[in-house]
Amino acid sequence: MEVVSETMSLLLTFGGSGIKEGEVACRDHRLHISLFSQMTKTLYTFGGSIWSAAPELAIVELGYQDGLDVTTKVINLFDGENCSPSFLELNPNGTLPTLESDGRVYTNTTDVIALLVKDAPVKIRSGSASIIETIHEEQYDPNFAMFLARSDEELNAKSKGIHGVYVSRRQPALERYSQETEAAKFKAFYDEKLALNTGMSALFAGKAPADAKAGYFARSEAHFASVKTALFEVFPKFLPDNGFIGGPTPGEEDFHLAPWLTRIAATSGATSSSDALAALEVTYGAPVPAKVAAYWGAWTARVSWKKVYADSLR
Repeated sequence: MEVVSETMSLLLTFGGSGIKEGEVACRDHRLHISLFSQMTKTLYTFGGSIWSAAPELAIVELGYQDGLDVTTKVINLFDGENCSPSFLELNPNGTLPTLESDGRVYTNTTDVIALLVKDAPVKIRSGSASIIETIHEEQYDPNFAMFLARSDEELNAKSKGIHGVYVSRRQPALERYSQETEAAKFKAFYDEKLALNTGMSALFAGKAPADAKAGYFARSEAHFASVKTALFEVFPKFLPDNGFIGGPTPGEEDFHLAPWLTRIAATSGATSSSDALAALEVTYGAPVPAKVAAYWGAWTARVSWKKVYADSLR
C-alpha cells in the first residue's frame, strides 16, 4: 500500500484544465493499478546465489524501481527451498534466478537478463550471445569453483566452513520434499539431486570411498586450471582497456561477467573490493591482467555493485 499511497500523492499534484484534481487522481490511480498488475516482474533470488546477483545488478543499472517495477521473493538455497515441489512447478530446473513477467516464467540467467534489458526503462544495446555463452560454459562454472578441493587440507577446511553447512542442511530438505505427494512428477529431479548431495555429504564428512575422493580431487584440479585460463586468457580478450564491455556503462554481457568475477574473487579468500585483486594473485600465482584489474575497478565503483555486494562477496 505504500507504493499506491506515494503514487496517489504524486498524482494529486497534477491538475488538468476543466477536470477536477480528484478525477485526475482517480483515473490515473486506476491506470497505475492496471499497469502495475500487468508490468510488475517477480524475481526469485537469494543473497548467497552468484547468478541472482546478475539481475540484481541489472535492476539498478537499468533504472527499474525495486518494489514497484520488480518485486523480490527470497528462496533460501541453504534450506533447499528451490527444491520444493511448489518451486519446481514454477521452475522445473530448481535454479535461481527465476523471473515471472506477464504470465511467463524465465528460468535461466541468460533469459532473465535478456528480458530485463528488453523491458528496461534505461535502454542499452543487446549483448553478444557468444560472450554470454562463454561466461556460462561449464568448464568455467563458478559454483563448482566454490566447492572444489584439490587436497585433504582444502577438503577439511571446506567441510568445516559454509560449504559443509550448505551440504548438510540441504540433505534433510531434499529427503523431505521428495516424499511429498506433489513430488511424484519430479522424481527424476529428486533422484539426481539426492544422489549428488548424498555423495557430497559423504565427501565432506570424510566417509567417501578413496577412489571417489581421488576423483573429486582430480576434477577439482582440472576445474581450477580452467578457471585460471578464463581469468588470465579467455575473458581478457573481450574486455576493453577501461570501462565495460557495453561501453562507458555496463552492458548486457557485463551483468553476467561481474558476478562471475566476484565469485572467483570470493573463492580466493577476498572479503571486499579492496582485497580481491591481491587474493586472486595469491591464489593463481600471478597478478591479474591489467584489463581485469581495470574492469574490477570500474564495477566496484558503481552504486549497483556496492548495493548488491553490501553484505558480502558471493
